[in-house]
Amino acid sequence: MIGRFAPTPSGRLHLGNLLCAMLAYLSARSQGGQFLLRIEDVDIPRCPRVLAQQAIDDLRFLGFRWDAPPLYQSARSGVYQDVLNRLRREGHVYPCFCTRAQLHATVAPNLGDTQFIYPGTCAHLTPEEAAERAKTRAPAMRLRVPDETITFTDRVFGAQAENLARDCGDFLLQRSDGLFGYQLAVVVDDTAMGVNQVVRGSDLLSSTPRQRYLLELLGCPAPEYGHVPLLLAPDGRRLSKRDHDLDLGALRQNYGPEEIIGTLAHCAGLLERREPVSLE
Repeated sequence: MIGRFAPTPSGRLHLGNLLCAMLAYLSARSQGGQFLLRIEDVDIPRCPRVLAQQAIDDLRFLGFRWDAPPLYQSARSGVYQDVLNRLRREGHVYPCFCTRAQLHATVAPNLGDTQFIYPGTCAHLTPEEAAERAKTRAPAMRLRVPDETITFTDRVFGAQAENLARDCGDFLLQRSDGLFGYQLAVVVDDTAMGVNQVVRGSDLLSSTPRQRYLLELLGCPAPEYGHVPLLLAPDGRRLSKRDHDLDLGALRQNYGPEEIIGTLAHCAGLLERREPVSLE
């Protein structure tokens, strides 16, 4: 059994991140498995190396240990490009020239405030049309999705089903600025690391059908998934790095590692009362 924690170092780790890390760690260790660390800094401008090192230091402070050197996505662009080239040769990927404003103006149904189901505007461009548009705008790369329902069983949320064409739409594998998309990098790296159990926040539950479809296209086995409920702020909103919610910078000034782990363990129902305890 191989589990992992994969933080995005766009800010200091907060208690919500650490809850997922703790549950992933305990699940792996309780089964005699390995625990790996991946730094998801594929969006290099938003994820400076100093924040990645800060995350590693915070995890070590709390007692986390991993069984191999951390894997940095920022060093794996060539690997992602090779996989993207393969998918494009096989006809699964096409260039998309839509601007952000065009996407926000779409009449297609949306998946929330920031996610839109792509209406397929560029899906049927001829090679000549695509070449002409590429003269004035660098394209993003999208994966064609079939009118097919992906099903799986989540260890926390149970049976799941999503029709890719209706509920997701063709999604990005590479942005127009050349940076690779989350879905592609996660699938490639989970496979490369041998990860067969993914424990992460429930905000990523909707990503799982897309990742399972990508794994199917690449002929790779899908891991087991467990999506844990998010820790919320007192006003009911989800914790975020952007809002500096209960991050380790503040917590480490006032609490020791066992006090922080004990609080998280109590929140997760692993302890009847809040008390200091180590990960082990």
